[in-house]
Amino acid sequence: MRTRVQAALLLFAVIAVAAFAVPLLLFTASDRTQQLVLARSADLDRFASLMDQAAATGDTSAVAAEARRYTQLYGEPLVVTDTRRNPVVQTGGMRAGDPSVARLLDAALRNQTAHPSAALRPWSRGHRMFAEPAGTGTRVSGAVVLRASVGTAAQEITRRWAAVLAGAALVAVACTVLARVATGWVVSPLRRLDRAVGQLAAGLPPEQTRAGGPPELRQLATGFNRMARTVTAALEQQRRLVADTSHQMRNPMAALRLRVDALHPHLAPSGARTYDGVTTELDRLETLLDDLLALAAAEHRAGELTVTGGPGVRCDAAAVAADRHRLWEPVAERAGSRLVLRTAHPVPVPVPAACTERELAQIADILLDNAIKYAGEGAEITLHCALAAGPGPRPAVLTVTDDGPGLAAEELALATTRFWRAGRPRRDGTAAAGTGLGLAIAEQLLAGRGGHLELTPAEPRGLRVRAVLPGATAPGAAPGAALGAEGVGDRRSAHGGTP
Repeated sequence: MRTRVQAALLLFAVIAVAAFAVPLLLFTASDRTQQLVLARSADLDRFASLMDQAAATGDTSAVAAEARRYTQLYGEPLVVTDTRRNPVVQTGGMRAGDPSVARLLDAALRNQTAHPSAALRPWSRGHRMFAEPAGTGTRVSGAVVLRASVGTAAQEITRRWAAVLAGAALVAVACTVLARVATGWVVSPLRRLDRAVGQLAAGLPPEQTRAGGPPELRQLATGFNRMARTVTAALEQQRRLVADTSHQMRNPMAALRLRVDALHPHLAPSGARTYDGVTTELDRLETLLDDLLALAAAEHRAGELTVTGGPGVRCDAAAVAADRHRLWEPVAERAGSRLVLRTAHPVPVPVPAACTERELAQIADILLDNAIKYAGEGAEITLHCALAAGPGPRPAVLTVTDDGPGLAAEELALATTRFWRAGRPRRDGTAAAGTGLGLAIAEQLLAGRGGHLELTPAEPRGLRVRAVLPGATAPGAAPGAALGAEGVGDRRSAHGGTP
């Protein structure tokens, strides 16, 4: 915005300076040309008067002597003739028989003057021809032709133009400085306000916008600061409520599980079903608490990365996919399905992605857990990682495809909604436990790195989920956080049931 405002102000300044300088330049050239014409006209009048006296007395020595002194002093030749075009005096190599001189003499003998009117310019060269009849009234006693040099006048015009252009340049520089100061005064508060709005939109505490610029902007900044404090406090309270609630419920949940487990040996056989239902619900509540914490952390991290852009992290998405395949393959076998890792090349090719290994592993865990959980027994699940095809920057794409029941078109639009789960049972007829937060967590992790999640039907049936991440510029750099026991232990907490 600052550049556009400066460009508009500078354009206006250039137009204003040009509107002043161009007429001034033309006036200086016209004025100097007029001075030259007046000076040479005065010289012609004097020589015409001398020729008129010579014609009356018959003595041309005075006009001849004066013409020679003039040419010797100013270097400008003269030709003076009588009414019969007989030369009285010729100086400086100019002759009455020259075609250009002869035409002027004929005009002067017809009582016509010849004074050039075209304005001179700094680049004007050569000379100008002046002619004037000698005599009084309509009586012509001779003619005078003068060839005047324009070099001195052109040099003076050049000096005047240089002074005008230098002044215009100084004015333009002053306007540029004033434009920068004025735009900085107006735009700087807007930049601070825009940065604070971005931080607030990302859910982060915005910096206090300093009041500056015009009164309207100062009033706007003050109002925004008040609003930001209120909104930030509300968001922080909400975030703290989710985190504190999830954290504070862990101890009671752990104590409750210990008491339930302690009661198990004392239960009658008829209470086994009730005991299993209680432990299942406890597992679901623990998973829900873990997913709430994971979602809160993912949202906070996504907000930070949206504003700051994050460090230049990268990882090999193909290596992460292979590692996740090794981890989840036995899990899929126990669930009665088959997990396949599909590669485009017989030799592993690095797929650089702009995220950490831990983030990508968490996203892959969520997608694989959902596929295994909802595709059902006998399903085939395919894991694939590659760079997207097409011109320009190529994003990294991690794809999980299954041939399970899939989702209807209206369900695809709801799949990433928090706490949403598909109402129908799995392929084996049993209900799949889940919190409905897994895909919401994955979507936040991807959004923080500038990626997105795509859900489409698979052919002939099933579901295809694509996690799209910006490709890293250099695949050989060190990856982000290394995977360890935490990457495995997060499997349950980071990807509770989604649709």
